[in-house]
Amino acid sequence: MAIKIFNSMTKKKEVFAPVKKGLVSIYACGPTVYDFIHIGNARTFVAFDVVRRYLEYRGFDVLFVSNITDVGHLTSDADTGEDKILKRAKRENVEPMELIERYIEEYHKDIDALNIKRPDISPRATGHIIEIIDWVKKLVEKGYAYEKNGSVYFDVSKFKNYGKLSGNTLDKLKAGARVEAIEEKNDALDFAVWIKAEPEHLMRWNSPWGKGYPGWHIECNVMATKYLGETIDIHEGGKDLKFPHHENEIAQAEAVTGKPFVNYWMHSEYINIKGEKMSKSKGNFFTARNVIEKFGPEITRYFLASMHYRKEVNFDDNAVKQAEISLNRINSFLERVNDSLNKKDKKDARLQKLFEDTKKEFSDAMDDDFNVPMALSKVFDLIRELNSHMEKNEVDRKALGLSKEFIEKDLSSILGVNFGRKKVVYSDDLEKVMKILIDIRERARKSKDFKTTDSIRDNLARIGIVLEDTDEGVKWHK
Repeated sequence: MAIKIFNSMTKKKEVFAPVKKGLVSIYACGPTVYDFIHIGNARTFVAFDVVRRYLEYRGFDVLFVSNITDVGHLTSDADTGEDKILKRAKRENVEPMELIERYIEEYHKDIDALNIKRPDISPRATGHIIEIIDWVKKLVEKGYAYEKNGSVYFDVSKFKNYGKLSGNTLDKLKAGARVEAIEEKNDALDFAVWIKAEPEHLMRWNSPWGKGYPGWHIECNVMATKYLGETIDIHEGGKDLKFPHHENEIAQAEAVTGKPFVNYWMHSEYINIKGEKMSKSKGNFFTARNVIEKFGPEITRYFLASMHYRKEVNFDDNAVKQAEISLNRINSFLERVNDSLNKKDKKDARLQKLFEDTKKEFSDAMDDDFNVPMALSKVFDLIRELNSHMEKNEVDRKALGLSKEFIEKDLSSILGVNFGRKKVVYSDDLEKVMKILIDIRERARKSKDFKTTDSIRDNLARIGIVLEDTDEGVKWHK
């Protein structure tokens, strides 16, 4: 069965055919590094990590590029407001590049904890200023952009079919008047590709139009096409980037190259808090770090990987608890299989066929726009049937062995979850256990039983839990 992808451009599922046979080029919008990523960002990164992993599982070579935005992302989509990085740097009284380095490191810590494969290439916007200026020149030369007072704007009226991805056509935008006017623009809907820097703006570069810095949208164009070519297979991002970011990417890229920019657009849905979209601007968000520390990386990864990327999800403790139950159901099954493989073999061709049918149904579900929930339901059907037979000591070693190998090797690889480990402890339980251990350790310390205090500390360190003795008492973290 061919892989089908829901293309946000055409609003339908399409058979996937890469530009180059056997090679898939993917560009994913990465973080703007001024803060920790939140759990909504992590949902998008995990969802498309699963897509990448499944394509590799199906035998494709994947070239995966995901950028780092380190300049030009303003607080308003209307080319107004402060650069988000500069605003945060001022607040923390640090140099912008110092802030950037810090949050790149924190971003990597979070994606590593969630077992998200690092991109093959992670380009930074500030490392591509020469290429960006070259693109702006081309847009001006071709008549798609104009300069005003040191800034350069894209003239949306010159680009045919503007709004074809999001549905925000020029007529609809003008009727809705959703963009505030900047006097020097020819039209309020025009957007910046190069922005004049005021003297106090710390991140600025020389250009034919004076000192300035790039617009956010053109950065992705330059980095995507430099490493993946003028037409790329898949462009990924959160639903919130569809307009204006991705819409403007399309306009700029196709104006410069005259070729289709992307063949398949993929957008992940929101994670909601109490029915509302989670966002930093609203303040109703959890950082990925908060969630990982509370629930543990394995449960968090499984929770995020087990949902369909195009389905809105409400985030709360109960939703994560259900993920924990499912994860431990798989792990308990594998433990039972290990015990049963030592029992007398009772060959049953029906169970072997059940495994083969399940494997095919799993692939069929994943081929259908990466439908992870449907694929997992087939795995749980298999687990339920095999558990029933093991309870009766009806052990077909081949069926059990194949199922174990599929889950521990194939399913683990695709979902990025290390199945087969012992029961994962939910954080509520872990909090209670840690309180008990710290109390025992404190009592041992007071009685000068340092052998016990050191043993508790060292054994916790072996499983990745660090104790810190502070003036406020004993603190712990994973």
